[in-house]
Amino acid sequence: MNLTNASLPPGHRIRPASAQDMWALRRLVLVAKLDPTQLRWQQFWVIENQGKILACGQLRNFVACQELGSLVVAAPWRQQGLGTVLAQYLIEQSTQPLYLECLGAKLAKFYQRLGFVSVEVHELPRALQRKFKFSRAIANRLRLPLYQMHWPPDRNS
Repeated sequence: MNLTNASLPPGHRIRPASAQDMWALRRLVLVAKLDPTQLRWQQFWVIENQGKILACGQLRNFVACQELGSLVVAAPWRQQGLGTVLAQYLIEQSTQPLYLECLGAKLAKFYQRLGFVSVEVHELPRALQRKFKFSRAIANRLRLPLYQMHWPPDRNS
C-alpha cells in the first residue's frame, strides 16, 4: 500500500516534523497522557491543516528495531481516520522490525486492525525489553492492561 496525502481530507498533509513543531508535539503528547520522554522532533511525522498540527507520531530508532510511538490525534480531529492514515504511513516508513506498546484493549484493537500482533515480553528485542520494563511495572502495579505489539515482518515488505 502506498499512502500519500491523497489519503487525507482536502487541505490536510503529512510531513516530517521540524524543530519549530517541538512545543506543539510536546503539548499533544502531554494532553494525551503519553510518555513525554524521548520526544525527538527529528523522528516525528505530523498531519497538518493550514499550518496547525492535528496529529503526530514518531518512529523511534533502537538497535535492530524501531518503535512506533507518540501517536496522537488532537481531540477535535479524532474519529476522522487521521490516526489510521498516520499509523499506516509510519508503518510504510519503517526500515526495521517495528514494535509498539499501548495501554488498553481499545488501542490494542486499533493496532490489531492495522496488522499488529501481540507479543510476549521475551519476544521483544533487548532494547525494548529494557525500555518497556518501567511501564510494565507500573501497569502491573495498577492492574492496567498493557500490550506490546509487533508489526509482522512478512507484511512489512
